[in-house]
Amino acid sequence: MSRTTGWLVAGAIVIGASGLAVFLVSQRPEPERRPPPSQIPFAITAPAQAGEGAIPVFGAGTVRPRAEVDVAAEVSGKVVWVDQAFESGGRVREGQVLFRIDDVDYRSAVEKARANVALQRVEVLKAREEAQVARKQYEQFKERQAEGGAASAASPLALWQPQLEAAEAALARDAATLAETELNLARTAVKAPFSGVVRTESVDVGQFVAAGRGVARLYASDAVEVVVPLPDSDAALIPGLWDLRAGDGNREVAVHVLADYGGRRYVWDGYVDRVEGVLDEQTRTLDVIVRVPEPYGSGAPEAGGSEDSDADPEAGGPPLLVGKFVDVELDGVAPEAWFRIRRPALRPGNEVWVVRDDKVTIVPVTVLQRAEDEVYLTGALQPDDAAIVGGLQIATEGMAVRGTGAGTP
Repeated sequence: MSRTTGWLVAGAIVIGASGLAVFLVSQRPEPERRPPPSQIPFAITAPAQAGEGAIPVFGAGTVRPRAEVDVAAEVSGKVVWVDQAFESGGRVREGQVLFRIDDVDYRSAVEKARANVALQRVEVLKAREEAQVARKQYEQFKERQAEGGAASAASPLALWQPQLEAAEAALARDAATLAETELNLARTAVKAPFSGVVRTESVDVGQFVAAGRGVARLYASDAVEVVVPLPDSDAALIPGLWDLRAGDGNREVAVHVLADYGGRRYVWDGYVDRVEGVLDEQTRTLDVIVRVPEPYGSGAPEAGGSEDSDADPEAGGPPLLVGKFVDVELDGVAPEAWFRIRRPALRPGNEVWVVRDDKVTIVPVTVLQRAEDEVYLTGALQPDDAAIVGGLQIATEGMAVRGTGAGTP
């Protein structure tokens, strides 16, 4: 191949490659045009819910008996009978006989005391007859003395007054002894002081029990109490708390007691009975005493709770057991206007950032109650205000933002 031919081939290759490159460039796709990213910050919002009625005050505590006593015999003796219900976990009625003590000796003492009373009644009758005879004889003697001059006064002993008083006193003494022996006889039947549940017992047939020594422990079943420690800021939300008096039946402050049982959540209705008058030095809290009547029959499934397919809807609710840890919701004060927001929406300094017309508005608020995920407060909010719960770390009044909802609180 000559040099000229080589140059022609090389030139053809270069021209072909250049043409192919131009063709490929002309066929390339146009790049997608995107607008520049917005410089307006993004915020996550949740609506502020307007509330009505009482603000809930949340707490927790442990269930304890309303009353608990040691059961003890008032007389000593051997146990001859025990009621079947008188055992740990048994339920007894007020006045029900729990166990009996051998009463043979006590019946004998009653019979002796009755015999002594009968004898003393005879002695009193004799003394009265002697006193009447002595009085009659003295009157006759007085009439004879009056005919011959002034009559002398009779001594009380001659008129049988001390003897009659002694006989009557002896009768009263023996009557008191009879009453005491009859009382001891009645005490051989040990009865329940109130309706309740037997926590522990240690008595059986054939056992000797001593007077005053506890053999069982019984707690009342008509009501239980829950001690709810609250900081003074929460206790101040309970209306009329310091006007409540223990046991006066004032049920103005309603309470809902919630507890889990068998995988479900149940609710019992109660009321605030009183408040302890001492601030706990360790926790700096006040103990509010909640009373729940009928704890063994008033439990109901929580409204809106998860349903258990194995649960019998016709079956009664479980008991509110002593010693169980429960959540408590008390009815607090009822301001004219209050709001409920997500806890992240509350900013330092008690401020809430809300989005109005795509701009930030900073609203000062007064916090009334803090729950786990929610805050109850008052302030210049509006119903369904979009409160900022995330996306912004710093905000200024009137700053433009883009928002998106994060669900309701």
